[in-house]
Amino acid sequence: MIQKISGNIVDIFNKDIFYGEIEVKDSKILAINKLDIALKDQSYILPGFTDAHVHIESSMLVPSEFAKLAVVHGTVSTISDPHEIANVCGMEGVTFMIDNGKTVPFKFNFGAPSCVPATIFETAGAVLNAEDIDQLLQKDEIKYLSEMMNFPGVLFGDKEVLQKIAAAKKYSKPVDGHAPGLRGEQAKKYIHAGMSTDHECFTAEEALDKLKYGMKILIREGSAAKNFEALIDLMHEHYAMMMFCSDDKHPDSLVEGHINQLCARAIAKGIDLFKVLRSACVNPVLHYNTGVGLLRVGDNADFIVAEDLTNFKIIQTYIDGELVAANGRSLISSKQSKIINQFSCDEKIPADFKIKSGAPSIDVIEALDGQLITNKLSVQPKTINDEIITDVANDILKIVVVNRYKNAPVAKSFIKNFGLKQGAIASTVAHDSHNIIAVGVDDESICKAVNLVIKEQGGVSAVGRSSSLILGLPVAGLMSNDDGYKVAAAYTAIDKMVKEELGSTLASPFMTLSFMALLVIPHLKLSDLGLFDGDNFKLAN
Repeated sequence: MIQKISGNIVDIFNKDIFYGEIEVKDSKILAINKLDIALKDQSYILPGFTDAHVHIESSMLVPSEFAKLAVVHGTVSTISDPHEIANVCGMEGVTFMIDNGKTVPFKFNFGAPSCVPATIFETAGAVLNAEDIDQLLQKDEIKYLSEMMNFPGVLFGDKEVLQKIAAAKKYSKPVDGHAPGLRGEQAKKYIHAGMSTDHECFTAEEALDKLKYGMKILIREGSAAKNFEALIDLMHEHYAMMMFCSDDKHPDSLVEGHINQLCARAIAKGIDLFKVLRSACVNPVLHYNTGVGLLRVGDNADFIVAEDLTNFKIIQTYIDGELVAANGRSLISSKQSKIINQFSCDEKIPADFKIKSGAPSIDVIEALDGQLITNKLSVQPKTINDEIITDVANDILKIVVVNRYKNAPVAKSFIKNFGLKQGAIASTVAHDSHNIIAVGVDDESICKAVNLVIKEQGGVSAVGRSSSLILGLPVAGLMSNDDGYKVAAAYTAIDKMVKEELGSTLASPFMTLSFMALLVIPHLKLSDLGLFDGDNFKLAN
C-alpha cells in the first residue's frame, strides 16, 4: 500500500521549497513528485531533527519514554551517549539502553562510553576497558566512540585511551571529543588524534580555534549548560561543520520543546533557513552514518510536517513511514521497563555531615547559572564551637557527596550561588559516577534529603521546614520507569518547591547540582573522595 503526503516540501540539499507529494511504501520514500502548483499557505514537510549529543539518562526517562516526548517536537533520532548508566551498571547498562530503545519507533544511535570511570578520583560502579570498548564498537547499534573526556590521556599518550581510539578507527566509527577550554597546539594535537566533534565550547573564539583544525562544533542548549548565544553567529559561515544538541535535558524541558526550539531561535537571529536545517537535520546523520532519512527518494521515511519555518511548531512526525506524533500528541505508547541498579549504602546521621574548623580560609565552589564550569573562591569560614557551618546570609552553603556503592566517609565542602534559604536538596544524578550529591543550609536537612534518596535506591529530593518531596529514579538511580509526562509533572513540582519554598535562584537547581561532581570540567568540583582541582587535575585536599 502506498501512502501519500502532500505539502510544501523542503529540499535542504538543493536549497529549494516546492509544492509536492511524497509517496511512502514499506517504510521507504518511493517517490517525491513536484506538482505544478505554487506554494500553498499550508504546512511544510522536511527531514526530522536529530539531537547530535544527548545523555538520555539526564531526562530521568528510559529511552522509550524519552522518545515518546521527543517525537512531539519533530525529533526522530538522537546521538546518545549511555555514559551515565555505564558508570553505574557497566556493559549491562549499555545493553539495557539499546534494548529499551528498540521497543519504540525511534532512531537511537548509541555510542561506546569512552571514560568509565571518568577519572580515578571518584568511585564509580563499573569499569569499561579497551577490550570492552572494542566489543561494543562491533555492534551495529553502536555508531561511535563517545566523548573522550580524558583529553590529558590523549595528549600524553595514555595506552588505554589510545587503544579505545584505535578501536573506533578500526571499525570506521567517529570519535566524539570533550575538551572545554582547550586551545592552540594542545587543541590541534587532540583533534589530530582523531577527535571529530566538541560540544563543550563556551566562547566563539574557542570554537573557531577548533574549527580551523577540522573539528565539528555542536551548539549545546540543555537544561543547565547553555551555549547557544555564544556560538550561534558562527553558523553563518561554518554551518557545514555545526550541529545542535541538548547534552542534558530534564523532563520538564523536553515537554516544552527540543531541537525545534533551537531552529526557531536561529531563524530569529537571522541565520539562513537552509543553514539551520543543514545543522539540525543533515549534518548529524552524515557524520555518524545513522541511516536516518533525509527526504530523498530511497531514504527511510523519517520526516516531519511543520506549521511554518519560523516557529517550527510540529504538526506530524513520521518514522519509517509510521505516524508517531500528531498535533502535539505522542502516538507512542508507554512500555513496561525492567529495573537495573547498583546501590549499596546505609542511611546517614546528621553527625556524618559535620566539618571541623581548622584553616583560616576555605576553598568554596562557585556555581555559575547556565554553565558547567565553576569558579574557585577563597572564603573566611563561619564557625561555631570548632565547627564550620553554612553562611546563609552570604549564600555559602554546605555541599556533600555520599558514596552510593559502599559505606564510606562523606566528602564535604562549601558552595556559593544556590541561594537556598532553608532545607536541602539531594540527587543520585551526579555526573559522572552518580554518587549522592546534596546541598543544604543545615546538617539535619541535608541528612534527611540524602536518606530520602537512599530509601528509594535513587532519585531527587527536596526538604523544607515542614514538607519534603522525592522523585524516585529506580533505574540505575538515574531514570524512572513511569510515564514520561507523569515524571515531567513530578519533576516540575519538586523544582517549583526548591525555587519557591527553599529559595534557590538557579534556573535549573537539580541540573546544576548534578554537575558539581563533574571533575572533567574546571575549575573546582567535589567527588566522593574530596575537593578536586580541575585545572591541575588532582584532588585538592
